[in-house]
Amino acid sequence: MALYAIADLHLSLGTDKPMDVFNGWQDYQKRLTDNWNSLITENDTVVIAGDISWAMKLEECYEDFKFLNSLPGRKILLKGNHDYWWATKKKIDEYLSTNNFNTIEILFNNSFEVDNFVICGSRGWYYDADTDADIKVINREVGRLKLSLDSVNQNDVKPVVFLHYPPVYGDVECEEIMNTLLEYGIKECYYGHLHGTHTHKNAVVGEYKGINMHLISCDYTGFMPILVR
Repeated sequence: MALYAIADLHLSLGTDKPMDVFNGWQDYQKRLTDNWNSLITENDTVVIAGDISWAMKLEECYEDFKFLNSLPGRKILLKGNHDYWWATKKKIDEYLSTNNFNTIEILFNNSFEVDNFVICGSRGWYYDADTDADIKVINREVGRLKLSLDSVNQNDVKPVVFLHYPPVYGDVECEEIMNTLLEYGIKECYYGHLHGTHTHKNAVVGEYKGINMHLISCDYTGFMPILVR
């Protein structure tokens, strides 16, 4: 059993929001499917770190979730900035159960144990946000991240954090998120959100303040899930 990660699938099977119009995204769903099927087995787990579907409402996610559910492996989803369909955990869980999407779960104020480590995370927020409204969102996201980390009930497991937004970009940090990662002694952090070579070149990849940072936006990974463990 292996753990993989990817972010920013931007699926639009139930809505008219094609990503193929963007450079590098041509035929991306087939590329993603082929890569996924060549790599992931039914015993593996894949974390999808936000921007999963362009649907505006949960009910409009059906075709996108049907596609994800058909792929091998267990999928754990967390919220991205474009996941407008996101609802309460109870509503999403009920929707997944009602439609028999039994390979999909959500990461939202909770955590998931996989072998000897634990999947934790939250959406995060902008690294350069400074308005009162932004600060309120950041504080809420820090609270969600801490709820996820505090739900780990074993001392001998290693939390791995997944975020949608990068906690640091270039030389600018989202200090509240970074401070939380450092406070909890996190050593591995995976994030998405960044698209295109103009943003990828400033992404922090590798060790930063003792944390190994990994960019997993699907156009950065070549639409290939990345092995975590």
